[in-house]
Amino acid sequence: MAVKYYEILESLVRDAGAEGAVLVSVDGLAIASVLPPGADEDRVAAMGAAILSLGERVTAELNKGSLEQLYIKGSSGYVIFTGVKDVAVLGVLAPANAKLGLLLMEIQRTIKKLETELG
Repeated sequence: MAVKYYEILESLVRDAGAEGAVLVSVDGLAIASVLPPGADEDRVAAMGAAILSLGERVTAELNKGSLEQLYIKGSSGYVIFTGVKDVAVLGVLAPANAKLGLLLMEIQRTIKKLETELG
C-alpha cells in the first residue's frame, strides 16, 4: 500500500513543482515520502505532526474553527501542512518562487486521492 502513497506524492511533487512531500500519521510516523536529498523523513514527519497539533490548539483556543492548513514561509520557500481526514497529515515543501495557486490546487487534488486510499 505504501507504493500507492509514494506514487500519489510523486505525482504531486512533479505536477506542482514542489521540492518534496511527506504523508505522516497523526502519531508522527512517516507513511510515505518523496523528499529532497538530505531531508530526514522521520524528523520531517515528527515536526509535521507536532506543528499540526499546535495549529489545531491555536485555532480552537482562538475560536477560528477547525484547522484546514498550516503555512510556513521561510526565506527559501514554503512548507504547507494539511490534515487528511483525522488519520494523516500531508506536508509539502516548495521553493520560494512556487506558484501558490497551482500548489494549493494540487494539494487539494492530492488530499482527495489520499482520502480515497485511506478509506
